[in-house]
Amino acid sequence: MGASPSRHEESTASSRVGDGHAVPVATGSSTSGSNQAQSKRAPPPHKFNEIIAQEMTATGIFLAGKTKARTFKCFVDTLWQYYLTKYWVHEKTRGNCFMLFPRALYITWGEDPRYWSWHLLKETSDTEIEAVSLKNVCWLEIHGKLESSHLTPGVTYEVVFEVMLTKQAYGWTVPVNLRLKLPNGTVQERNENLQEKPRGQWLQLKVGEVKAEQGLKGEMEVSLFEYGGQWKKGLFIKGIRITPKEKHLCGMLKDLQTVSEVVSGVRQSKERSSMDNGVRTKPSVK
Repeated sequence: MGASPSRHEESTASSRVGDGHAVPVATGSSTSGSNQAQSKRAPPPHKFNEIIAQEMTATGIFLAGKTKARTFKCFVDTLWQYYLTKYWVHEKTRGNCFMLFPRALYITWGEDPRYWSWHLLKETSDTEIEAVSLKNVCWLEIHGKLESSHLTPGVTYEVVFEVMLTKQAYGWTVPVNLRLKLPNGTVQERNENLQEKPRGQWLQLKVGEVKAEQGLKGEMEVSLFEYGGQWKKGLFIKGIRITPKEKHLCGMLKDLQTVSEVVSGVRQSKERSSMDNGVRTKPSVK
């Protein structure tokens, strides 16, 4: 997967800013603040300690937004200069989110400069990742893996490749294949025609969806490939994004609205019943 990246300074991790979808978490290692303040903090996200321990011992992990290194200072010494994985927590669902950057992926001939080139790309104002661009291949093959038990139960996830076609791109008349293989053997597969896609802007190529459930475990595999033999050029890979599906968020908001309406209806029914029985009640304050 390339040369070993260098260590990153601890101070850098503590100042990172995410994409606006992260929430603060509390861990057993936190020592600052009063007990009252700590009791008001949200509990750690699903399998938080396991995710951090696993990722930090194997690779570098980008802790996004308010999920900062000051909360778990014991981990930051193992941060790499160029991150392989970005991890954050979605604000509305409290669902774990992941971005697998190219260095975390298996790319056929990815280390051969005749076919692929690596570039530094700013993920945030003070964080750089390594992205990769396609020079010329006839056998396109990219795979990424994620432990499925790290997905938050009850949340429906959408899995996408984030890519960009350069202005010099060619050879995309044959659609690329996108595949999501779950630990239970279930496979979702679709194809995407890149020929008519806009150039010079980031695109999300949907691979599939997965509903996280209790007991789900094992690696899920995400792939992009095309073996037709046509030479192709000009595909920039940023990584694989795994985040809660937008319709799932809309469904949650609708459920909350329904609950609110039911509660309001019950309250009004009780008030009418009390008045019918000749009992004076104090009007509810809205």
